[in-house]
Amino acid sequence: MITLRQGSATKNPTNIILMTIVCFLLSGSCAWAAPSFQQRMQKVASSPNEGARVDIRNTSREILADLYEAQPSARALIKNAAGYATFSNFGMKIFVAGGGTGKGIAVNNKTKKEVFMKMVEIQAGLGMGVKTFRLIWVFDTKKAFDRFVNSGWDFGAQATAAAQVADYGGAKQGALSVAPGIWLFQLTDDGLALELTVKGTKYYKDDDLNKK
Repeated sequence: MITLRQGSATKNPTNIILMTIVCFLLSGSCAWAAPSFQQRMQKVASSPNEGARVDIRNTSREILADLYEAQPSARALIKNAAGYATFSNFGMKIFVAGGGTGKGIAVNNKTKKEVFMKMVEIQAGLGMGVKTFRLIWVFDTKKAFDRFVNSGWDFGAQATAAAQVADYGGAKQGALSVAPGIWLFQLTDDGLALELTVKGTKYYKDDDLNKK
């Protein structure tokens, strides 16, 4: 540390030179920092979808936490799976027609790669009602996971009859078997549902959110 006594800077040319160099370096570091900050701000502004991605990730964590609370054994099933996907949906039926949309994320457990997805629901029926549900898909194999992510998935009107509650107990207790190597948990406001109610739904990649 250099300590200057009053008046010494004007009497000692060396001190004047040192002070000039320090001021130059300080002003330069500020100038270099400013563009870096501006670049970071520009990057955030140019990625409006990042906020949506963060929301979906947070929702996914909440869905998994709710599932583990309702069915603790599901944690082991998901941990040992090739991958999983979570979806949150809000649907409303008004008189004779209704529909809902949802957002989700699929995660490859080995690579940790995320794929953001959409869910579209189309229903027909009488009456009015509101329903919310969250879905957790679990894939035993990479092939099943990749097929779901890359080709999408359609649940037709006959899906309710095709889905069967797993009879195996253990980690798969409470899961619905919707296809070989594919399991589905459905959470409602009342807890874990043992009957599939998501008829007429389609799942596919969200091209916008998957853009970097």
